[in-house]
Amino acid sequence: MNTRARIWGIVGLLCLANIVAYVDRINLSFALADADFRRAFALSDTDRGNLNSAFFWTYAFLQIPAGALVDRFGVKYPYALGLLFWSLISAGTGFASAVWQLFAVRLLLGVGEAALTPGALRWIRFHIPEKQRGLATGLFFAGAKLGPAVGSYLAALLIHDYGWRTMFVILGLGSLLWLIPWMLAVRDDDRQLESEAARAAAGPAMPFSYVFRSPVIYGVIIGTFAYNYFNYFCLTWLPAYFVERWHMSLKGSGLYTSFSFVGFAAVAIAGGIAADRIIARGADAAGVRKAFTIAGLAVAASACIGPLSGSRQVALAFAIVSLTGLGLATANYWALTQTLMPGAAIGRIAGVQNFASNLSGIVAPTVTGWLVQRTGSYDAPIVAASVILLIGVLAYAVLVRRPNDKTDRDYRAAVVGGNVRSGPGHEHAEPD
Repeated sequence: MNTRARIWGIVGLLCLANIVAYVDRINLSFALADADFRRAFALSDTDRGNLNSAFFWTYAFLQIPAGALVDRFGVKYPYALGLLFWSLISAGTGFASAVWQLFAVRLLLGVGEAALTPGALRWIRFHIPEKQRGLATGLFFAGAKLGPAVGSYLAALLIHDYGWRTMFVILGLGSLLWLIPWMLAVRDDDRQLESEAARAAAGPAMPFSYVFRSPVIYGVIIGTFAYNYFNYFCLTWLPAYFVERWHMSLKGSGLYTSFSFVGFAAVAIAGGIAADRIIARGADAAGVRKAFTIAGLAVAASACIGPLSGSRQVALAFAIVSLTGLGLATANYWALTQTLMPGAAIGRIAGVQNFASNLSGIVAPTVTGWLVQRTGSYDAPIVAASVILLIGVLAYAVLVRRPNDKTDRDYRAAVVGGNVRSGPGHEHAEPD
């Protein structure tokens, strides 16, 4: 296999790992929409919200340590061990008999998946050039949309045919097949590429602490939280929303949720490719990716139109439009961070951004459960998600910009002054 084919084959494996991870996340959402599961554990709406958020407590707070782990030891082996652990834990959910056990396995699932995104973004950073990074990043994060699409269909089908316990076991153990091609195809070479870049660089890498001297990182954190608040609302509560608000069957909810996430994935890939092509024609990479990010967040904010209309048809249409439209931002808001923050331990930077991403995974399910129980409706949670998305638009528009004032002096001197390397033989990119 030639080098190009192997590299893009590994991008495909990274996408598949994300699919596997999200199948193992969304399976609980369908169990929580199943009446037999709820009766078995006597769950309230607040309990359901708390269970949906449990995964993110460990996953979010381990993002920066996981980024440091892959920076220190490389991507190949932490990735493999993480998938082995989380697959076994996911399968173990089928043997739970008490609510505390459900919480425990979801907390452990977060531990196992912690290195998923920092590791993938580190691998992409050191193997894929800027002009193709949108496509590679889009393919990886398309897995986060295809995973719920695949998982929605399989989880609903397996629960219907075999029950929730068997569903967890089959989906968890089936994930282990991914390890075979990963161990055969991937080289443990990202640390070597990083060392070669260090020797070739004109100056020292930007210290990690410099990241927090610019408003850019704070805009990225706020925007990332907003994007994923809506994403995780859909991931954890969309099945129940379709079943309880619009009276769909569990299988119908599975198909509709799957269709929504397929559209999300398709637009995520298309948005990455479109931005790459515009950049390849000479446009500013940061400006293009920022525009796509803002557009995706704005389209997603239209979600509130559906439930406020009172029409089942309008609500279902906007459930698809809003989630699909968010895909415009998917590849670009991650690739934008790598463009704006060259050097400076990309694993840890990805960890910071993914911490913000998954902090919303704690907040969105919990707040949604509380609002549903308090108001008896899904209208308030969806309006809240739309407001948060508009705050994300504002954060990217105002804070994610080219350093040009005194508050950015130190950061601009470090980055624009030419003392920061951007990666292994890739184009230098100034911050926007």
